[in-house]
Amino acid sequence: MSFSFFKASRGKAALELVKAMRDSLVALDTKTVAEVKALEKALEEVEKNFLSMRQLLSGDGEVEPNFENVSQFTIEICKEDVIGLFIHKLPILGWEARKDLVHCWSILLKQTVGSSYCCVEYIQNHSELLDFLVVCYDNKDVALNCGNMLRECIKFPSLAKYILDSTSFELFFKYVELPNFDVASDAFATFKDLLTRHETAASEFLTSRYEEFFELYEKLLTSANYVTRRQSLKLLSEFLLESPNSHIMKRYILEVHHLKVMMTLLKDSSKNIQISAFHIFKVFVANPNKPQEIIVILAKNHERLLALLHNLSVGKGAEDEQFEEEKELIIKEIERISRLLKIT
Repeated sequence: MSFSFFKASRGKAALELVKAMRDSLVALDTKTVAEVKALEKALEEVEKNFLSMRQLLSGDGEVEPNFENVSQFTIEICKEDVIGLFIHKLPILGWEARKDLVHCWSILLKQTVGSSYCCVEYIQNHSELLDFLVVCYDNKDVALNCGNMLRECIKFPSLAKYILDSTSFELFFKYVELPNFDVASDAFATFKDLLTRHETAASEFLTSRYEEFFELYEKLLTSANYVTRRQSLKLLSEFLLESPNSHIMKRYILEVHHLKVMMTLLKDSSKNIQISAFHIFKVFVANPNKPQEIIVILAKNHERLLALLHNLSVGKGAEDEQFEEEKELIIKEIERISRLLKIT
């Protein structure tokens, strides 16, 4: 079988390619499943054009990409709204076309004309495209493609901030628990990037949406799904214990219901979850300004807590030595609190 039909034309100018791409993508609107052959032909034309785009942006192994052609192409796909077509037509594209688009997406976002990132600015001005990519997690056929494209977008602070502040962000609390493991894992990777990649944007988000966020997050920490519990607990440690979020951590460790969640996780059947829970639990205990409610909970449960902690161990090595030192300090503090409460 010959694949010459799909071979990109090296001489095709950037402007001509953009026009061909736009025409072929728009043509998909006029084809229906009832016109199977017509639809197949339209998709083949899109696939051919996407391969041409990939070779224009990346070269073909023999010829390196031409900077002027790449710049002109980038300008034109923004000017002609082809970027919007890329995203909106993604669910009906063939596998090869989607693969080529994902490959080209990161290249396009990084292209600068003067001092500006053309494609990033286009997406900023058409932010509904980001919302569309997020809801594509509901479509398992394109979820991983959209996840890749979203994470490329999240590399830019302005785009990450938009998603964090949008109503679409809440959907991630559903997507990370989807029954399809690959899709749920991909959604969690995107969720993690949103909360950790840009410290300032994430910190501002957590500050402004504190109660709403942690109410939803608690459901992940107490999920019946082991992977969800473990991943969400590990992520909580990452963004809660980072210095830009110290004010969030200080607020978090003053609240009794958060302490109760960590105490429950200390009893989890998984040792990994127990260890991760300990690293957050210890901050509640070590806090020199513990509220009376926290002190009372620790004192009332000191026997069970001490039994759990005495049986908790990470293994052997330097890490174990540090863990045992921290554990010993926490045990002593819980013992001190229990004695103090009895005295008073």
